[in-house]
Amino acid sequence: MTYRQIIALDAMGGDFGPQVMIPAAANVLSKMESTRFLIYGDQKKIEPVLNEYPELIRHSEIHHTDIVISSHDKPSVALRNGKGSSMRLAIEAVKDGTANGIVSAGNTGALMAMSKLLLKCLPGITRPAIASVMPSEKGKTVVLDLGANLACDAEVLTQFAVLGAVYARVVRGVGTPTVGLLNVGTEEMKGHEELRAAARILSSVSFPGKYEGFIEGDDITKGTVDVVVTDGFTGNVALKTAEGVGKLSKHFLTDAFKSSPWAMLGYFLARGAINRMKDKVDPRKYNGGMFLGLNGVCVKSHGGSDVMGTENAILMAYDLVRNNFNQRVADEIEQLMSQESFVSAVGM
Repeated sequence: MTYRQIIALDAMGGDFGPQVMIPAAANVLSKMESTRFLIYGDQKKIEPVLNEYPELIRHSEIHHTDIVISSHDKPSVALRNGKGSSMRLAIEAVKDGTANGIVSAGNTGALMAMSKLLLKCLPGITRPAIASVMPSEKGKTVVLDLGANLACDAEVLTQFAVLGAVYARVVRGVGTPTVGLLNVGTEEMKGHEELRAAARILSSVSFPGKYEGFIEGDDITKGTVDVVVTDGFTGNVALKTAEGVGKLSKHFLTDAFKSSPWAMLGYFLARGAINRMKDKVDPRKYNGGMFLGLNGVCVKSHGGSDVMGTENAILMAYDLVRNNFNQRVADEIEQLMSQESFVSAVGM
């Protein structure tokens, strides 16, 4: 059989390992029949789970290793001691062209460090970014960087704008994605110099999106723009804050409906609407941090994700490969760097 996509899976990463990764792969296969999976990890732990999915057995191959990167390992330790690990072998499969992309629920820092070392960055990209999709009033918003780079200069932020815009266009299907720089205010004079310099560049160059200016934190969930660009420090704080607000809202809502018999009756009457709301903000639907800018597709699934969330992370990798994302980015970056306005703006 000819396979359109071959995805390498680090089966040992995350809190649940093969118990989640294998069923998730089986679900993806039921939707994308031309997919093959290369599964890296401890064969003794993988096979009992895999045997429950006869169809997946026909479309997969186990590569045994009993070396696993711990969730507590520092990136430097993982680089030094991680040769032959399930994570590294899966990344190497992408590097040598055996696989089109990798999905792992393992140690984020180790995954990024190994991916940068082995896959390198795309031509014209200085640093990769962690990107994800967040729910908003208008649908979904792409946000990057979510933690890979604590500080970014204007040129790197401009590259992130290209990465996010290309993703929104070729994967999300947005014709001309709107892009905003996350700042402490919308006025031109606000923010640090790197942000203001990035704004000047994006205002003067042609790129796959439309620059809309500075935005504030509440614009992420408003859906003011299709793509939100920021440094990894600010992006990670924004992400964790949003997750915390979601959990707090759920806690308050549960307490309110348990407060009296009348409130409980109200819950049963409104149950359908509440379930629709829960479905829209279900974090499993948005699981998957994409390492954009690498010369290879790499997606990080949340370590505590269940089968549904992990399935979505694998589908995210599938979509990046299917839509030839990296080649589109390379073409757009080359076009950006050839513009005189970009050269003069970066040289300011």
